[in-house]
Amino acid sequence: MPHCLCVLLCALGGLFVSSACSGQAVEADHSEKTQSITGKPLPGMTPDLSKVVEQIVKHTNDFRGEEHLPKVEIDPKLTEAAQYFAGFMAKTGKYGHTADGDRPADRAKKYEYDSCIVLENIAYEFNSEGFSSEELGKQLVEGWKHSPGHRRNMLDPDVTETGVAVAHSEATGYYFAVQMFGRPKSQALEFKIANRVNAPVTYHIGERTYSLPPGYTRTHQQCRPSEVKFDLPAGARDAKPSFKAENGSQFVIVDDGSGPQVKKE
Repeated sequence: MPHCLCVLLCALGGLFVSSACSGQAVEADHSEKTQSITGKPLPGMTPDLSKVVEQIVKHTNDFRGEEHLPKVEIDPKLTEAAQYFAGFMAKTGKYGHTADGDRPADRAKKYEYDSCIVLENIAYEFNSEGFSSEELGKQLVEGWKHSPGHRRNMLDPDVTETGVAVAHSEATGYYFAVQMFGRPKSQALEFKIANRVNAPVTYHIGERTYSLPPGYTRTHQQCRPSEVKFDLPAGARDAKPSFKAENGSQFVIVDDGSGPQVKKE
């Protein structure tokens, strides 16, 4: 999956503001480490981090609503994973999806989140004048919204849950944010394919190919809605029909005398 990393550093009349954000990384990742030269941050406004988290969840669900997507619900296990990782980055100054040696799905699993899907956005913010709770929450969300990879995560139609955390580094004054999205295995989509003809049937789901013998039924569980493409035996009305498989779908290959066909029940 493509990895996105953006860094901005500005100096405006003695005001230093930095922002960095990164979307979910799977195969590769970049990392960085921030340290304070003086060993302590500059004084400034101090946000209430619990309110910042509330703002992030609210603004994210508002954004999903604008795009006609359902809200994501707060999950305690994803929240624990996010709290751990935000705290780790704040404590160590290390930044990146694999900063602790694990990947987002690994961290979710460590906190007993049984996942079908796990996505992660991370970011850091710094302002020598500090932030209000509303300002920091909004700035984090706006940064993610305007970056393609993070935007995709926020608007993923198949995630149903979220866990968010923000941690403050006492050493540098930086705020590190983690926004996780998930869909648990308990919400996996289930559909069935039944072969009622006297010949094996081949079908494809994504890049995988399956063969189903005569008289057999197979149940599939998928994390996302899938397209099922069939290769029917000779004499079929449509040799390569294709269907969208959703939760509860059942496909039956039958022959009513006019050739094999797939019926969606």
